Amino acid sequence: MSTFQRAARPEGLPPARTERPTRDASARPESNRALKRAAYAASNPGANRPAPGMADNRPAAPSNAKPRNRPRTVDRDPKPVTAAANEGERLSKRVMQLKGCSRSEAEQYIECGWVMVNGVVVEDPPFRVQQQTVTLDPAASLLNMADVTLILHKPPGWLDGVEEEDDDEPAAPARARAPARGQTGRPRVQSARSLLVAAKHYAHDSSDIRMLKRHLLHLEAEVPLETGASGLVVFTQDWRTTRKLSEDLGSMEHEIIADVAGEVDEDALQKIARALKDERNPLPHTRFSVNSSSEETGTSKLRFAIKGAHPGLVAYLCERGGLQLQAMRRIRLGRVTLSDLPMGQWRYLAAHEKF
Repeated sequence: MSTFQRAARPEGLPPARTERPTRDASARPESNRALKRAAYAASNPGANRPAPGMADNRPAAPSNAKPRNRPRTVDRDPKPVTAAANEGERLSKRVMQLKGCSRSEAEQYIECGWVMVNGVVVEDPPFRVQQQTVTLDPAASLLNMADVTLILHKPPGWLDGVEEEDDDEPAAPARARAPARGQTGRPRVQSARSLLVAAKHYAHDSSDIRMLKRHLLHLEAEVPLETGASGLVVFTQDWRTTRKLSEDLGSMEHEIIADVAGEVDEDALQKIARALKDERNPLPHTRFSVNSSSEETGTSKLRFAIKGAHPGLVAYLCERGGLQLQAMRRIRLGRVTLSDLPMGQWRYLAAHEKF
C-alpha cells in the first residue's frame, strides 16, 4: 500500500476515536510566574508587593514625575484647507502633460527657459497655472545644459566673494546693523556676490548665452583679490573650471596694473628687482615694467605679471621701491582678459575663452 493512501476500515465498525480525559482546573499546575510570586510573598511578608490573588486597596502615593508630552493625534483647531482647484496646478505638471515626459525633465525644460505662459517665459517650476496658455519652444532641448562661468569687474573696496562673509567682521542681524545713538559704526564691506544679478549683466556680452535664473545659483570663486583692488574676478558653476583654477593657480599668470604717485625712476625699479632676487626672502616669479606715466595727473602705471595669486605682493614691492601705491587693477587671469567690461558689471565666459 502506498504511503500516500489511507488504510480502509472494515464495514460496520465505528471510527476509532480516543477521547481525551477532562482535566480539572484545580489540578492544573501553576505557572512559573505564579510560583515565583508566591515564593516572594512568603519570604517577604512585609513587602509592598501584594500576594497573588489578593487586591491591594491602599491609596497610591503621590508621584513627582513629570507627565509625558504625548503627541496630539487630533488637531483641536483645524486650519481651513483651500481647495487645490482654486490655486491651479503646478507648471511642471502641465508641461508633463504637454510634453509627455517625467517630472524632472519637465522642471529642466522650465529652468532652461523653454516654457512660456501666455507668451512670457517662466523659469519657476512651482508656478501655478489655471486657464493660462502654456507653450513649449519648438527648439526645446535638454542636450545643452552646460554650467556657466561669469567674469566680474569688481569695484575697489568690495570683498572678492571667495568667502561669503568676512572672517574679521561676522555678519550681523538686520536689526543690529544700525549703530546706537552717539556711536559711530564701521560701514559694512559689501561682497562682490551681490553684483551677480540680472541688472548688472553687461549689455554687449558677446558670448551669445541666454541668461537664466539658474546661472546665478551655486557659483564658486577660487581666485582671491585684495579688497582695495579692482579688476577681474571669476565665479563658476563648472567643476572643471573650479579644478583648473584651484590646481593650476600657482602656474597661472596674473597681470596687474598698479597706479603709483609721481614718476617711476630707475632707482625705484632696481630696488624692486633686488627685492625679488633676495634669497633670504624668496618671492614668487614676477615680471614688472613701467606701463605709462602722466604729468597731468602726476601718476605712473606699473605692470606686474605674477605667477599665482599672492594678495599683498604688489603693495610690498611698491613699498620696497619707495613708491606710493594709489590703486591697482587685475586685467588678466591666464589667457582671459577683462577687456572693456565696465566696473560693477559681469559677463559670461565665451566658448572660445580658456584660462
